[in-house]
Amino acid sequence: MARIVIVSQSDDSRTKLYRLLISSGYQVFRSCASGSELRRALSESEDCVVVMVGYTPDCKPDELLWDYKDSIQILLIAKQPVLENIESPEIFRLTMPASGQAVIGAVEMLSQLHRMKLPRRTGASKDIVDRAKAVLMKQKGLSEPEAHRTMQQYAMNHGMKMAEFAQRILDQSGG
Repeated sequence: MARIVIVSQSDDSRTKLYRLLISSGYQVFRSCASGSELRRALSESEDCVVVMVGYTPDCKPDELLWDYKDSIQILLIAKQPVLENIESPEIFRLTMPASGQAVIGAVEMLSQLHRMKLPRRTGASKDIVDRAKAVLMKQKGLSEPEAHRTMQQYAMNHGMKMAEFAQRILDQSGG
């Protein structure tokens, strides 16, 4: 299941959205009040559906999609004038006020789209990645998500597959 990140400057909006999603069986990964908080949350996860209520001045939806295009889906819930200024057709929009049923339907659809986009490791490559994460966790004292993100960032920055980098870690550690 995709991780859900809520972002809104309004405490009330975040709380209501959080309660709606939790009561509908979704897990909310983070609830953020600013764009910088949202970007920190996104750096910790590769599979997010971002639900934005309005948008924060430091995080416009089009810019966010540009920066994280392959790893997020965005649902923007806002007043019509705000929605009209969004350029990307890939940002799903709901006009405020939106019913709880419409929000849940949109989150479900975006979660499914997101699952279809993500590559999935299986078999040998998954085992190699998992073993390499264990090595990093032990050697560097990282949590599992930190080890995963470290490997992911290195592989992306060096144009290699994560399993390829994981194999290098195992070769260097003797594992």
